[in-house]
Amino acid sequence: MPSPVAPEAAAAIEQVYRTDWGRIVATLIRQVGDFDLAEEAVQEAFTAALDQWPAAGIPDSPAAWIIQTARHKAIDRIRRQANFAQKLESHAVELTLFGEPSRESDYDPGVIPDDRLRLIFTCCHPALAPEAQVALTLRSLCGLETDEIARAFLVAVPTMAQRLVRAKKKIREAGIPYVVPETKDLAARMDAVLTVIYLVFNEGYAATRGGPLVRNDLCAEAIRLGRLLRSLMAPNPPAEATGLLALMLLHDARREARLDGAGDVVVLEEQDRTRWNRAQIAEALPLAGEALGREPGPFALQAAISAEHCKAARAAETNWPQIVGFYDLLERIQPSPIVALNRAVAVAMAQGPQAALAIVDGLLAGGQLKDYYLLHATHADLLRRMGAGEESAESYRRALALATNESERRFLERRLREVQPPAA
Repeated sequence: MPSPVAPEAAAAIEQVYRTDWGRIVATLIRQVGDFDLAEEAVQEAFTAALDQWPAAGIPDSPAAWIIQTARHKAIDRIRRQANFAQKLESHAVELTLFGEPSRESDYDPGVIPDDRLRLIFTCCHPALAPEAQVALTLRSLCGLETDEIARAFLVAVPTMAQRLVRAKKKIREAGIPYVVPETKDLAARMDAVLTVIYLVFNEGYAATRGGPLVRNDLCAEAIRLGRLLRSLMAPNPPAEATGLLALMLLHDARREARLDGAGDVVVLEEQDRTRWNRAQIAEALPLAGEALGREPGPFALQAAISAEHCKAARAAETNWPQIVGFYDLLERIQPSPIVALNRAVAVAMAQGPQAALAIVDGLLAGGQLKDYYLLHATHADLLRRMGAGEESAESYRRALALATNESERRFLERRLREVQPPAA
């Protein structure tokens, strides 16, 4: 018979894994200075928790237990190496107890105060290809699974798995150190660091799989890192760091209205705007304006687009021509199929679905987004608005075959029922 505490222990372990994996791995990497050793030790610590917590009970501080156990596992591995004495001496000083993350008021100018942010900068090393920098950081320090990262990059899961293996091998063979970069070197890594934080937020905002659409823990962590990053670069933070923080705050401000009481998706134009976090919007709008007022980059432009939505008291008051203009600029400086798809949605609202359908048909013909469910869902919605029920249903079925999140699947199923021709 399993122990009565076993279900509670399993739930506690799952919660720590979900919310604290990145924090724990980041701390271990700082302590032991070895990427693979830290990750393997943390994995062993979680395995030990599965064995011990059901019988011994859940510790008062589960994350502290994991970090301490992982540190002991790492020391055991070092002992088994031939040069144990030298390595243990060099690591012993840093094997400190797990502590709470720094507060914003604790910052020392020029110092990266947070293990995760420091190690994001470290993993975003110029010796690695840009996509490898981002993918490796998302996997090791932010806790995203390989399929979640693959979705963010719009590549197959095996392709992403190979990238991760090659990146680890490069770090090991090139002897890339896990050290804090000097202030003069931070700018060269800024684009990759911003991209990492953005993709962490995206995964939290629309989770790849499972029941809930939103993972609040990832959204909150991305916003926290965004604040840290902007404070680190004070008094003149880059416009893109400001734009990214504004973008995340504006998106997150709409969180409570994105799902109904049953956990089903509510599209933007149907959301109850009284449920939007107005205090957060008030904080973000000046940041969006500041970022746009300088030479705007992709994050600044996306923040400006989100700001237009948040300024409108009602969906009908949204300035869609202005949003299309921002997308025109964004497509000019960062052309991509995703930007083109988002622009098509704005064009549909500003000019009608027929104008947008030509853009979406072109993306379908190009094939780059053939496995991206939102392309097929957008195609279906345009056809639905034009009254082409049977064609719309076909695209909704294609989108359903690709969607993996249950909330999004229920939304697509509901739309499909609305346009599905009655059975003969």
